[in-house]
Amino acid sequence: MRLTALALSLLLATAPGAFAQDIDKVNGSISIDAGQQAGDLQTVNGGIRIDARARVGDAETVNGSIEVGDDVQAGELSTVNGGVRIGRNVRLAGGIETVNGGVFVDRGGQVRGDIETVNGAIGLVDTDVDGGLETVNGDTTVGVGSHVKGGIRYHKPNKPWFSTKQRDPKVIIGPNAVVEGPLVFERKVVLYVHDSARTGAISGATAIRYSGATPPAQ
Repeated sequence: MRLTALALSLLLATAPGAFAQDIDKVNGSISIDAGQQAGDLQTVNGGIRIDARARVGDAETVNGSIEVGDDVQAGELSTVNGGVRIGRNVRLAGGIETVNGGVFVDRGGQVRGDIETVNGAIGLVDTDVDGGLETVNGDTTVGVGSHVKGGIRYHKPNKPWFSTKQRDPKVIIGPNAVVEGPLVFERKVVLYVHDSARTGAISGATAIRYSGATPPAQ
């Protein structure tokens, strides 16, 4: 029993942001310096910056972007109006969510949850995602060496509030990339799949195969 309690305490102590102070604001940005620790980060009107090698809990804002440096450990990242940009070798214990903004995860990233956006692009480079990718509008690139376990889903957009025709989103599954789950498209997209990539079942789109470093120009 004592060993079990000790193991649990060690696990909690190594979790991102464990026992560190939360930061909660209404107006203003939040910055965590390189190598520092913090608990959950929350603001309404302001961006969040987490510098290299920092360890934090969840990070959430409404009106602002989230920027994460290299070698960071964090929980879940979410914003409404802003993008999320993540450096190299970042470990996230949760997912990434935004409404109006893109998501980019650089090489060596590990995301334990889903990546979700509505109006924004998703870009991965040599990144592992335990969950899936969900979006409505915007391009998606599962770049070289990336691995998405939960599939990809494009939801059907609501009736547009303007009459200007938008181009169909472009979806690229790059060299040596793997998407294990189903790829479900409830709207029209242009789907490119590299010859070296592997995917689950595709519904709602027809894959265009390519073999070069980049898809053919459209």
